[in-house]
Amino acid sequence: MGRVRLGLLSIFHIIIYLNEKIIDQEEQVALRVGAARKSFGDVDVLRGIDLKILAGERVALMGPSGSGKSTLLNCICGIEPLDAGTIQVGGEDLSGLKRGELEKLRRENMGYVFQSFHLLPTLNAFENVEFAAQLVGMSKEQRSKRVTDLFEQVGLSHRMDHLPNALSGGERQRVAIARALVHHPRLVLADEPTGSLDTESGSQVLELLKSLSAELKVALLLVTHDHESTRICDRMITMKDGSLLAG
Repeated sequence: MGRVRLGLLSIFHIIIYLNEKIIDQEEQVALRVGAARKSFGDVDVLRGIDLKILAGERVALMGPSGSGKSTLLNCICGIEPLDAGTIQVGGEDLSGLKRGELEKLRRENMGYVFQSFHLLPTLNAFENVEFAAQLVGMSKEQRSKRVTDLFEQVGLSHRMDHLPNALSGGERQRVAIARALVHHPRLVLADEPTGSLDTESGSQVLELLKSLSAELKVALLLVTHDHESTRICDRMITMKDGSLLAG
């Protein structure tokens, strides 16, 4: 009888342990896309997309033009609503959010790095990054420290007071990366971040994205046509005709 009780107790502890592990893993999911479908008229653009990215994981998304990559990004951002399926960022389902709540989720949980930088031309580098921190309600003291620390991490402490047109392409993209990370997002979406850069600058930007993602445990979804860019990622998935082929 004692052995039976001991066995049942052991099984109970194992179940508790496994449940705790499952909960812990779920908390580490930065992005979850489930059975996502989207059509424009008679054209099916997303055909049942399933995708999960963990905190600190870097995933490359490749595919030809027209494969549905941009639509998937727009749906993850909440710009386009799904016709069916779910998208969760940090465990929060986008489909259940009102417009203001969705904008808040984007500001607080997502960061963006674009091919063309999108820096405000009348603000210097520091102010461009600080402005993003203001949008999430950081105090002036918090903003100053966070922005200064990020400029040190991206190697641009000496260029903080320069306007974007006084920076090289690689420097502008580093500022954009700092801006994407300033509010401690769970997920960064990088859409062809090296597309406007020369080979050396592009390589430096990729290494920076890799190191900061690992250090800050930020999930990265890297959309690219360049196979070389995928080297910084933990895995690569390919999209074709609205479906994921591997991942």
